[in-house]
Amino acid sequence: MDRLLDVVEVAELLGTSVRFPRRLIEERRIEYVKVGRHVRIRESAVRALIEANTVQPRRAGSLRAVA
Repeated sequence: MDRLLDVVEVAELLGTSVRFPRRLIEERRIEYVKVGRHVRIRESAVRALIEANTVQPRRAGSLRAVA
């Protein structure tokens, strides 16, 4: 079973302020779990968010000259 993280732990994991994971929750951009009145985020949901927003580098030959 995945570990359930609170917003402080998610912020530390992402290297952001607590405001960022709260905004992700408010905008429903990340899956979360309600435990009573507490909000928890699965560790796998944080990994999925990181994976979904990872930008791959371009290959050296794929750059076009900008005129």
